[in-house]
Amino acid sequence: MGSSTERLPATHASGHPGPRPALAWGAWGTCSLIWGSTFLFISLGNDALAPVWAASLRLALAAVLLTLIALLLRHPFPRGRALGTAMAYGFLQFGVNFPLLYWGEQTFPSGLTAVLYATIPLSTALMTAALGMERLTPLKLAGTFVALAGVALLFSDQLGGRVGLVPGLVIFAAATFAACSGVILKRGPRQSPLWSNAVGATVGLAVCLIASFALGEPHPFPARFAAWFPVLYLTLAGSVGAFVLFAWLINHWPVTRVSFIGVMNPVVALLLGWLVRDEHLTLASLGGSALILVGLVLGLRSAAAKRGS
Repeated sequence: MGSSTERLPATHASGHPGPRPALAWGAWGTCSLIWGSTFLFISLGNDALAPVWAASLRLALAAVLLTLIALLLRHPFPRGRALGTAMAYGFLQFGVNFPLLYWGEQTFPSGLTAVLYATIPLSTALMTAALGMERLTPLKLAGTFVALAGVALLFSDQLGGRVGLVPGLVIFAAATFAACSGVILKRGPRQSPLWSNAVGATVGLAVCLIASFALGEPHPFPARFAAWFPVLYLTLAGSVGAFVLFAWLINHWPVTRVSFIGVMNPVVALLLGWLVRDEHLTLASLGGSALILVGLVLGLRSAAAKRGS
């Protein structure tokens, strides 16, 4: 097979047309919807399985499915620096972020977990500025902080409750490692989003299995479909769906713009609670959602102005 950059479409930076805006925004919106729901399904899965073992099962299924799809579509396997990038991305995103996230959600509310993941755009903006990848503009910072203020208002009634400090810090660390993984993927050579996630899931699986056995977790295979369902949903919708779209967007957009998916997660979680669990929409939640949308407009306009797309 050829190198990791063969047969892949050119980026805007190379002077060639990128994807249609509607296609890119559709991918961004789909990621936001899927990832807004995954926090709930991780929490549900933790009711039936040990957390890191549940992450391991998800990654094992994802690695197999992504590899088969990449082979069927004849995507070029990453080599050299591209392969190293995919492995580093997988180590941070799936080998570090996943175990921390799954472990933290044993006792930390899924909605507040989405709130902590809303810090990813700020972490990403700071990292890309430090590495000279993107400029830290006032508009970008304003959008990030306005969106974070909206997230805080959205869940203000829960923020005053009694939640564990250690699980909260663990989940915040997970979000920071997730942000770092996206920056690393952006810095590396462009490659197939299927292979970057297949390789990444394989690396993450090895780390999760080591962590699971080191923690002394039980390792049963679910006997009922109800126990399998969260794993299957997270594999198909999260790993095969959203993470592939995320890697594809990283190929075409500034990574900070992509990272604003994080501030949409709490909004999606709120809407799911309203639609599925008959949770009430308060003035604080509606006001917080409005602030998040304002922050999104500011932050995404800043990224668009930088690239002119």
